[in-house]
Amino acid sequence: MTQSARLSAWYFGYFAFVGAFLPYFSLYLQSIHLSAGRIALLMSLGHVMRLIAPLLWSWMAARGVQRGGTGNSRVRIVIASTALACVSFVVVFLTESFIGLLLGLVVVFFFWSASLPIVEALTLGHLATHPERYGRIRLWGSVGFIVAVLGVGLLLDMAPIGTLLWVSWLLLFGTLISSLGLVDAQASFIRASEPITPVLRQPAVIYLLAAGFFMTAAHGALYVFYSIHLSAQGYSTTVIGTLWTLGVIAEIVVFLYMPALSRRFNLRIILLLSFALAVVRFAAIGWGVALLGVLVFAQLLHAASFGAHHAATMAALNRWFSPGQQAHAQALYGSVAYGAGGLIGALLAGGLWSWIGPELTFSTASLIAFIGLLLVWWGFPDDSADDSERTPVP
Repeated sequence: MTQSARLSAWYFGYFAFVGAFLPYFSLYLQSIHLSAGRIALLMSLGHVMRLIAPLLWSWMAARGVQRGGTGNSRVRIVIASTALACVSFVVVFLTESFIGLLLGLVVVFFFWSASLPIVEALTLGHLATHPERYGRIRLWGSVGFIVAVLGVGLLLDMAPIGTLLWVSWLLLFGTLISSLGLVDAQASFIRASEPITPVLRQPAVIYLLAAGFFMTAAHGALYVFYSIHLSAQGYSTTVIGTLWTLGVIAEIVVFLYMPALSRRFNLRIILLLSFALAVVRFAAIGWGVALLGVLVFAQLLHAASFGAHHAATMAALNRWFSPGQQAHAQALYGSVAYGAGGLIGALLAGGLWSWIGPELTFSTASLIAFIGLLLVWWGFPDDSADDSERTPVP
């Protein structure tokens, strides 16, 4: 099996777990009679750990490369952390108390958050001077998400909501199995100690990280309350799963066509369009929930608010940071955007949901995306159409 195939299999397993857990775990928490605020807090724990843990894990991975010279030290961290996440996930079977779930999920997400930044660095290292091919590998994560979200949606129309826990654990175990085939092909060619601070001081990098923070924060209401929002309108779990799937299909299309888009438009334009369409998307979800056609349109915009934004951001990070800096860069971006941004977005949505209602909560998400749009407009360079070579940040 080629390295591209191994990485694709890992992305499939990793995001299959996300596809089972993210859309439906809030429904499980609602079924055990937790309040909206407590649901938001529990659903935000992944973001809390992604704020803290990736930096620690990336430091450990870098130290392993530095000490070992050659070998799979980064891969060993992916395997070990995923195995520990599998073991600690057992807590959700043992308790329904808020405190028990809070403490248990903190441990689960501490280990689970370790692997993605490291594998992103492995993928970009494997692609070397062809980062535009990233989407061809990453799209298999989207396929895994689709398979899981559709399958679990159909399953939960026939089975008790508690079945979700077993499915989630099995998919997490599948991620562990897929990680066993990974290879760190570049471990012997990178300098793990290469400093990252000089690049981080560049204004364009700061604006990119800040924009990523606001984009992920804008998704907070979606990730925590989208399924609850639709369920309250009478949509079945099959329909809810189908709508989640539609968004990911749109994301896959973007990943497939990202090389062509990158040749036609520079990264600044792609990012500006991503944020502009995110503004439209969240407003449409908030105010158009009664209209299935509006929801379909809004989910198609996931191609922009996540797919194009993520691929363009990965291309920028690959352009600005050297191979020896990638693990740290990916961990830092994950901490700022998916950690801090996701946490603030989820907690803000949880606080607003019962106070001002779903419509204004999603309108707030739209406003947050608009702030990200302004940051890209002000601070992202307009000379990034050619990503074939790594160049310093202006």
